Amino acid sequence: MNSLTNGTVSNGIDAQLDALELTTSKPLRDYSAATHAIHADDFLNRIEDVAPPLHVATTFRYHDDPDQLIPAHAAEVDIADRHIYSRHTAPTTTRLEAILTPLLHAPTLTYSSGLAALHAAYVFLKPRRVAITAGYHGAHAVLKLHCKLTGVELLPLDCRVEDLHEGDVVHLETPLNPTGEALSIRKYAEKAHARGAYLLVDSTFGPPGLQEPFALGADIVMHSGTKYLGGHSDMLCGVLATKRAEWITGLGAERAVLGSVMGGLEGWLGVRSLRTLEVRVGRQSANAGSIVGWLDGMLKGKSIARREAEAVYGNGKTVGKADDEEVVRAVVDQVQHASLQSEDMGWLKEQMPNGFGPVFAILMKSERLARRLPSKLALFHHATSLGGVESLIEWRTMSDTTVDTRLMRVSIGVESWEDLKEDLMTGFRELWEEEQRSASKVV
Repeated sequence: MNSLTNGTVSNGIDAQLDALELTTSKPLRDYSAATHAIHADDFLNRIEDVAPPLHVATTFRYHDDPDQLIPAHAAEVDIADRHIYSRHTAPTTTRLEAILTPLLHAPTLTYSSGLAALHAAYVFLKPRRVAITAGYHGAHAVLKLHCKLTGVELLPLDCRVEDLHEGDVVHLETPLNPTGEALSIRKYAEKAHARGAYLLVDSTFGPPGLQEPFALGADIVMHSGTKYLGGHSDMLCGVLATKRAEWITGLGAERAVLGSVMGGLEGWLGVRSLRTLEVRVGRQSANAGSIVGWLDGMLKGKSIARREAEAVYGNGKTVGKADDEEVVRAVVDQVQHASLQSEDMGWLKEQMPNGFGPVFAILMKSERLARRLPSKLALFHHATSLGGVESLIEWRTMSDTTVDTRLMRVSIGVESWEDLKEDLMTGFRELWEEEQRSASKVV
């Protein structure tokens, strides 16, 4: 791995590491993630404002006193008080990284987008081989670019362990896009490390509070901060975190050359967003779990409504809500989510002890039904992306050519889950009624 580790760039990143280590080891060490999200950047406060200001400057004045001018090669940069050029460091993004560091349990760098962060990771690591499975199509597009640039060989994630060599990368996305299903971090960490390879975990679908990849063996963790770290569908952000000090220094130096830094506004939005990360993600994950459980029960004929009706009326025809099961089973083929991986709960509850994530997939009975479902919903925006406070649904083939054309990706927000459930049920019923009318016309 080659890195640019001299001059102002290196000094700035090294000083950032020192400051973050000092401020996140003792004063905040024993606090919860929710407290870190509010106070981890307190050491950067230099004015009376409780809400941090937005800095938009790209360049920063040197000291007026000539005797206080310290050349780059000799500078010990204080990230709280001394920035030079925003392609290296800047006040607002430095504050964002200060908060992310304790939340991710490792020194953290931010980038202009998730794919910019992933590209930077592969530029730095320069693997000869990458083992990867299906998942986010954007990650595969980045690796396709590196195949062109470096000739990196792509292997299946479940390749033979003998196919991996020192310095290779096992690229693990978990939970997976677009289904929300999970893979074992510990399992693939052991596989990678047995051959001297590195484990890169894309934990976008498992944000802080739901998943802690370093505790399970990850070497470097990536997030598309656009999603849950941002949480409001209004900023682009990428994140890389690693406990290897020499890696974070090298990545920071190369980031300045790649130019893939966040802007001041995006950094400020990120700081605002992290303050509520725990409450947002906790509610979103709980909401998704409730909706997935309801849908799965409908498909399996185990809904509370059916059980209650059968208890009252026997096992014959049920009434009221029980009819909803027939509707759901007529239009929905399958629901996919980590919470339904019953055979994996041994390792999965260790990996995701606080919930299984706010994203799941619905496989409709036909492409026609999938295309029409979003138009029947009032509370779900039909849009790509995920992680915001609002619920989204996407006929996934609109943006991803690799998926089943019947697949709907669902990103659950912070609304009442009961309201979301009723909205989905209304949409399923309208589709069912349309199908019934269409069938009667054919007859």
